[in-house]
Amino acid sequence: MPETITLPLAPMTPNAAISTFSYLRAVQAGDFAAADKFAGAEPRMAELLVDVLERIVVPVTSLAGPLGDEPCDAAFALEAVGRVLVKSLRIWEQTGHGAAEGIAHAVIEFVFHVLTEDHEDVADVLRQLEAVAVSQALNAHPTPDGAQPVRLSIA
Repeated sequence: MPETITLPLAPMTPNAAISTFSYLRAVQAGDFAAADKFAGAEPRMAELLVDVLERIVVPVTSLAGPLGDEPCDAAFALEAVGRVLVKSLRIWEQTGHGAAEGIAHAVIEFVFHVLTEDHEDVADVLRQLEAVAVSQALNAHPTPDGAQPVRLSIA
């Protein structure tokens, strides 16, 4: 099996994280007018969506078990599927701005089928993922002295 070396993703900015998850929630809710506004305001939306997906998929499909267990054959298959999904969407992302909606649907489907539990829905999980992403972004990009802080109330 070939060894894949991946570089860690550069942290997103707080505004990029908020914008990307706002777009995802709009698509998930079927509010395509709002989604179009979010996508129009962020020309790199397709790229940001794949970055978000990669941040979700890689930890979920990684070979290392939560307790450091030795990976089984199924873990290798799951890791490979995660890599293929991310690579495919990276290729799709290169087709341009119009790819954002399809990539958003792929993110939403992954969240629905892999990350939701019986008592949760996709919107709840997206809110949780957004909180983590914005927190990481704020840690990586602290507000300079005297600047207005990022508004964290997420609609």
